[in-house]
Amino acid sequence: MSLTGALFFVLLIVITVLCVIGTMVLWSRLRGPRPLRWLLRFLMIALCQLTAISVVATWINDDYGLYASWDDLLGVDNGTVSMFGPPVNRAAFTRSDAGTLDTYFRGRHSHMAGQVIVWTPPQYKEAKHRHTRFPVVLLLHGVPGSPASWLEHGGMPGDFRRLMEAGTSHPFILAIPVIDPGGVNTDCTDQRQGKVATWVARDVPELLSHRFRTLSGPQGWALMGFSTGGFCAARLPLAYPKVFGPAAALDPDPLTGDPGVITNAADRERTSPTYLVKHTKVATHLFLATSAEDPDSPPRSLRQFERAAAGTGVTTQVTVVPTGGHNYNTWTRFYPAAFSFLSRHTTAPTG
Repeated sequence: MSLTGALFFVLLIVITVLCVIGTMVLWSRLRGPRPLRWLLRFLMIALCQLTAISVVATWINDDYGLYASWDDLLGVDNGTVSMFGPPVNRAAFTRSDAGTLDTYFRGRHSHMAGQVIVWTPPQYKEAKHRHTRFPVVLLLHGVPGSPASWLEHGGMPGDFRRLMEAGTSHPFILAIPVIDPGGVNTDCTDQRQGKVATWVARDVPELLSHRFRTLSGPQGWALMGFSTGGFCAARLPLAYPKVFGPAAALDPDPLTGDPGVITNAADRERTSPTYLVKHTKVATHLFLATSAEDPDSPPRSLRQFERAAAGTGVTTQVTVVPTGGHNYNTWTRFYPAAFSFLSRHTTAPTG
């Protein structure tokens, strides 16, 4: 029985009520020597206290996400990182001067915790759109890096807003989750040290769906990332096709995997975007872009991925510009084409 499940909490309440009723009924009916009767009454009171404290402790744990499982509570080491933070229903958003919303929460599926920054388009707050649901783009940063990288160096949300106002893209909710929560980088895969893929593909969408008017289904959920985030953007729609639809990978890390992140060669190959697209039955759309001068994201990696995708249901649009390094100056140049691509292959706001 799950430590954080409603069934366990209700069961504790029922047991507490039964203990109180039992104590009231049996208090004057106990038989035997006086010391024995006092001992039994003390034990009944202690049991009532224990069950009542358990109810309160479980309620606090459910609210604040202190322990996610029995192993977590008992300190059993299962090899994974377990982090502290409030659960989805307790995540508090604070508004910044830039108009973004910022929160920190713990996912109930990955047991990892981290920051998520959210920006809603102006239409989201308009009265005529109060029942409208909006598509989402997850913006995935590089490693090392943080969600704030998109704001401080990537020009967001201002650059996107100008594209939207120019008609290049329809309105999106932009969400920027940390992709290495607690400093655990797994190239958005689930590894022994942390379930980062589960964090990005299950916990973050659960938070956004719970707190914002988002569209449902993969055609309402897109991805865009640069560097390591670009690798993740190419990988996640193939690994989680029921969650994500189209994606844009800007200067992605080599799409065959990073030996410095996943040391086991077989695991690295099996979880890489190039392997996944070669064996996929998914139908989706991927935009991949890099510079001919970028040694960290060589064009041959994108071409290899494009060849692997040939004959599958995955359509690719590969763009290679002649100049530019592995930096924001190059990545921001791809914004117009990338957001236009995502807009064509996602559902427009509806409702």
